[in-house]
Amino acid sequence: MLTEQDIDRIIQMAWEDRTPFEAIEAQFGLKEKEVIATMRTHMKRSSFEMWRKRMNGRSTKHQSLRTDEIDRFHCSRQRSISLNKVSKR
Repeated sequence: MLTEQDIDRIIQMAWEDRTPFEAIEAQFGLKEKEVIATMRTHMKRSSFEMWRKRMNGRSTKHQSLRTDEIDRFHCSRQRSISLNKVSKR
């Protein structure tokens, strides 16, 4: 059973361009289809549709489609995350 904090983190990881679905599966045990179902359930319809449109065909969301140049899960400009909230600097 996923906690509310887990669901928040899954949604955040799914929104990040550089976080592949395989990283979400390794951390939370959810396959891509389950991540999509979670996103659909816990987001507004318009937000979910916007996310799906962005993710359609995005090679960085799948480890096997990534180039060798991408060797990290998050953007170098991403702020540090503490308890699923973006820390203010």
